[in-house]
Amino acid sequence: MRQLLTTERHDVILTLIKKKGIIKMQELVDHLQASESTIRRDLVQLEELKLLKRVHGGAALLQRKGMEPTTLEKQNKALSEKKLLAELGSTFIENDDCIYLDAGTTISELIPYLKDKNVTVLTNGLMHIQKLMELEIKTVIVGGTIKASTNAVVGSTAVDFLSDYRFDKCFLGINGIHPELGLTTPDPEEALLKKTAIRLSNQSYVLADSSKLNEVTFAKVADVSEVILLTDNNNEAAVEQLLKNPKIKVVTI
Repeated sequence: MRQLLTTERHDVILTLIKKKGIIKMQELVDHLQASESTIRRDLVQLEELKLLKRVHGGAALLQRKGMEPTTLEKQNKALSEKKLLAELGSTFIENDDCIYLDAGTTISELIPYLKDKNVTVLTNGLMHIQKLMELEIKTVIVGGTIKASTNAVVGSTAVDFLSDYRFDKCFLGINGIHPELGLTTPDPEEALLKKTAIRLSNQSYVLADSSKLNEVTFAKVADVSEVILLTDNNNEAAVEQLLKNPKIKVVTI
């Protein structure tokens, strides 16, 4: 394999990060057949250009505050982490629980684990419906306005609908997690629905891969201390930063 030019390496790095959301240094070294010092220099340059953010042991996608990827764009990012987070999340669900499932690709991975738990599900996630029907899980769909890009039901009607219910637990996806600025998402309407679900639940869980750590998007949902955060250990420095606050609970895979 010929040695790539700097611009070529940068293009490959950005393509991989856009695809995966977060990538480890060793993966880049192996993929590009370049030294660790070369890759580290590339990551510094790309971070200075605000094209990515460096994290412990690698790099992650830089999100714009108001930009939200579509469900299709998110579907295959950090897929192995999403599956492991879903498996972890399922351990908190007990038989006969009434639970709220937020729209989102990570939460969708949770559904197969519900089959034998005799739960009742309320969801605003249109992408979840087929899976829930196939597994014959008792399900209530939130009414409201359909947001096609994320396959979610949102809006004031959805919030009013949700307010008539109470949950043992809710399981949410999120776009940004920051120790001081809290849990955030690009869409204020989705933020309000997530906030309402947290208020109406005995316990709330956020399932998010570590590319979301230290990210901040447009609309605040809640403080991190209001939920139990389930994440992976690919960004240990960010997890440690969260745990400096004794009120924040984090469980890692």
